[in-house]
Amino acid sequence: MTAQDEKFRLSRRGFMAAGAGAVAATAFAGWTPAYAVPAGSSGSAGGPVSTLTPPPAFPEGIALYQQAYQNWSKEIMLDAIWTCSPKTPEDVVRLANWGHANGYTIRPRGAMHGWTPLTIVNGAPVDKVILADTTVHLTGVSVNAGGSPATVTAGPGATLDAITTALQAQGLGFANLPAPGVLTIAGCLAVDAHGAALPAEGEAHVPGQTFGSLSNLVTSLTAVVWNGSEYALETYARSDAAIKPLLTHLGRTFLTSVTLQAAPNYRMRCVSHTDIGWQELFGARGASGRTFEKFVRENGRAEAIWYPFTERPWMKVWSLAPTKPPFSREVTGPYNYIFSDNLPEPVTDMIGQINAGNPGIAPAFGQIMYATTVAGLAATFSNDLWGWSKDVQFYIRATTLRLTEGGGAVITSRANIGQVIHDFTQWFNGRMEYYRSIGQFPLNGPVEIRCCGLDQPSDVEVDSAGAPTISAMRPRPDHPEWDTAIWLNVLGVPGTPGMFAFYREMEQWMRNHYNNNDATFRPEWSKGWAFGPDKPYTDAPI
Repeated sequence: MTAQDEKFRLSRRGFMAAGAGAVAATAFAGWTPAYAVPAGSSGSAGGPVSTLTPPPAFPEGIALYQQAYQNWSKEIMLDAIWTCSPKTPEDVVRLANWGHANGYTIRPRGAMHGWTPLTIVNGAPVDKVILADTTVHLTGVSVNAGGSPATVTAGPGATLDAITTALQAQGLGFANLPAPGVLTIAGCLAVDAHGAALPAEGEAHVPGQTFGSLSNLVTSLTAVVWNGSEYALETYARSDAAIKPLLTHLGRTFLTSVTLQAAPNYRMRCVSHTDIGWQELFGARGASGRTFEKFVRENGRAEAIWYPFTERPWMKVWSLAPTKPPFSREVTGPYNYIFSDNLPEPVTDMIGQINAGNPGIAPAFGQIMYATTVAGLAATFSNDLWGWSKDVQFYIRATTLRLTEGGGAVITSRANIGQVIHDFTQWFNGRMEYYRSIGQFPLNGPVEIRCCGLDQPSDVEVDSAGAPTISAMRPRPDHPEWDTAIWLNVLGVPGTPGMFAFYREMEQWMRNHYNNNDATFRPEWSKGWAFGPDKPYTDAPI
């Protein structure tokens, strides 16, 4: 911010309250987004005053307002930044050309469900940055169920919830979905969003599916690009080599429309296990028992959530189930683990203690999170769910506990799943026990482990120039046997002492350990990476 902006900056609580007042004050003067102060507000009607210096000659017809900003983990927070809501792709072009002429940076804004500083860099000046909120107007969704392949076309601000709901109404869906349905499609493509799905052993390929990233479903897109003299809209087919860097772009382009292929929808069952010891579940390659490797082999779709200092992870296993199993509970909508969205008071009290400087309660925090999960699954009859694919894959809402996250992807062959997970969990447990022995608790959130496929060109049902250029799931031509991404992530309460130093230690170990003829390590763009001793995204060699 400029010195003038800082002088007149509202407190966060004051700005949010003032913004609510502005909505009421302008109720009859035109719609204003929540917690927003329209440009030029003078406070004459009892509302707040616009405190930021107005940008010069801002394009007419595009709502402009100052609004607070925060990312998912609340580690990047601004009391106020200029934000606008373009109504059409042509509005975005006008914005881009205005920004170019006046020295402003235009950044697309979606659901703000991310950790990385791809939209806002923490501490960087924002007086010449304007966010363009895609979730207000650029949200259209249309399905072409009769196409070859079947497709869905969406505006950049359309959420996965909206897109999959429209697809489901036409008997279509996606095979590999992230857990939060609130994500916008443009935000997903920015960071090659993915789910926790592989095909089961022997499962037949279904045309239109991919088990890689959502980016690999794109058949065409339209973006705002520089044409040599000005910004303009340009549509790229998947067969155009110029589309590849746009398929995973880290927020450095503005998409205005995207078309993705879809496949026939199907019913799925999700069974939760909370009675398997971590040593058994994360057994090495070929180990006996109920191992992660075995669950993936038999079902394809699996995720483990291992709370800190506990013995038994929460293991979710999805499988194809055309008909309802006798003991499954049928669900007709997503977000069925309501206990994770409404945490009991002891959990929130412990988070408060950690934030207040008592990280030593991490073991008790892990135990109560595990107990809450076991009790919640039983109380809501959610141990065994059955429904349409999106309704059992989406489970993270905006009210879910917000933690910071570090880790990444190990790219390897499917045969190595057990060994990769075994090596990591043994290392992680050893380091956590070491730190506990010296009275330190740098991590207090769960380990999350999931697998998915790579962005295989053969999955694309139209002529394709190849995989997204910088997707973490991009295949390695020199290792065609590598067909799997294993996501290893660890979460923690923001502000925990020593957390980023531990993330750095973990990242360095993973980069060194998974660096051979069996595997390689890549960052997960939406999470923390390139950790320095004190913060992420600061290790220049990475």
